[in-house]
Amino acid sequence: MNLMPEKLIHELSAPGRIGVSLPDCDVPATAIPPGLARASLKLPEADELTVIRHFTRLSQKNFSIDSHFYPLGSCTMKYNPKVNEQVAGLRGWRDAHPLVGDEFSQGALELIYKLQESLNEIGGFAVGSLQPAAGAHGELSGIFIIRAWHVSRGDLKRTKMLIPDSAHGTNPASCTMAGFTTLPVPSDAEGGVDLAALKAALAGEAGKEIAGIMITNPNTLGLFDRNIEEIARLVHEAGGLVYGDGANMNAVTGVFKPGNSGIDVMHFNLHKTFSTPHGGGGPGAGYVGVRKDLGDFLPGPIAAKKGDAYALAMPSKSIGRVKSFYGNFGVLVRAYAYVRMLGATGLRRLAENAVLNANYLKVKVEKSFKVKYPRRCMHEFVAMGDIAPGIHTLDIAKRLIDYGFHPPTIYFPLIVPEAIMIEPTETEDKETLDAFAEVLAKIAEEAVTNPDLLHNAPTTTPVGRLDEVAAARNPMLCFRG
Repeated sequence: MNLMPEKLIHELSAPGRIGVSLPDCDVPATAIPPGLARASLKLPEADELTVIRHFTRLSQKNFSIDSHFYPLGSCTMKYNPKVNEQVAGLRGWRDAHPLVGDEFSQGALELIYKLQESLNEIGGFAVGSLQPAAGAHGELSGIFIIRAWHVSRGDLKRTKMLIPDSAHGTNPASCTMAGFTTLPVPSDAEGGVDLAALKAALAGEAGKEIAGIMITNPNTLGLFDRNIEEIARLVHEAGGLVYGDGANMNAVTGVFKPGNSGIDVMHFNLHKTFSTPHGGGGPGAGYVGVRKDLGDFLPGPIAAKKGDAYALAMPSKSIGRVKSFYGNFGVLVRAYAYVRMLGATGLRRLAENAVLNANYLKVKVEKSFKVKYPRRCMHEFVAMGDIAPGIHTLDIAKRLIDYGFHPPTIYFPLIVPEAIMIEPTETEDKETLDAFAEVLAKIAEEAVTNPDLLHNAPTTTPVGRLDEVAAARNPMLCFRG
């Protein structure tokens, strides 16, 4: 039992305590401006041990994928093998500098080229770029490619983009930033794109204003749209392009090649499917792949092979740079290590295990929670939290924290009321899934027998339920003593 009251580092401060001894200055000293003097900044004074214990205690209050199960639907918070970090930390990669030129960067350029080729093969695309700094950044790049393609053909009336209501949440933002107007397409009873509504949106003169469609397959309901080829055919006949959101590729990698189904442009989230870091604001990486005739519009430069050497080349009609230098190289090293470690067979198995885990968990959760689209899911499924009068999804999410589980994604997708979006990923074992399902069943029972347990949750954390709207609008980002 910890009998010492927990205090903030400012409360542990005492005048004269020093946490680190600096060596004598070996360059001429410069006076510190008065406004930046230590006394005016009111920095804490603490010894090294106090500082270490303070930050270690703080770290132990955090959820992390190394310590907890993260069933975040759509976000794919899976365990990343530590070997990826070791490879990225090798001196040759770690100390590579982008300004030394192609001649002294052959190893790095070869890695980028081979990762591009691997992802092209996985997605069924002719060519791709690794410049984007994240999946959503790759998505934005893809929409700029579509716009540039239409402009190059003089087809300037195409200013609208179709977005199914089951698409990934960033899609409308990317369209708006690229200058398009978005038009929603509803889902059908099976959770796929409503073909009748799609045909209506593409019919007649209205169809000549459609630049394309952004489709996520599997979609955010965790369902594979069986009509993907028909959707692509209809959009192509109307003169548009098909954009594929690859956020959910971890469900179909090695099984389904989107480029072979009529998708023209697509991004992959390397953090979701190919085991690179996720969260914390970056760094990240996103691949964007295209069919052959769209390759000239890719963001660049991209890695190319010329004889036995590798070089960087800018596509002839490129939308330009979207990131400084060549993307986040260290993240690309991690992705390449993962792809090479698993190979074609292993990548297919990760998709199969992701789907197996999700369906196994869905069957167990369906005993206590309603699932709006009960057909076989892919890597995730969406349950509903209205399990008892007065109980909401937020109550269930907060109660899960008391049991040591990070809540799933909630209230998304918007087309499912009281949505609970659950994704177990391929890295979790059966025991973890059983424990999570057992806790959800227990919470469903509590919702009926003792609803106040849910309304007051969480009760085991350093702070209770916060006003999340107020926190978002008026964030406190520094200590206020």
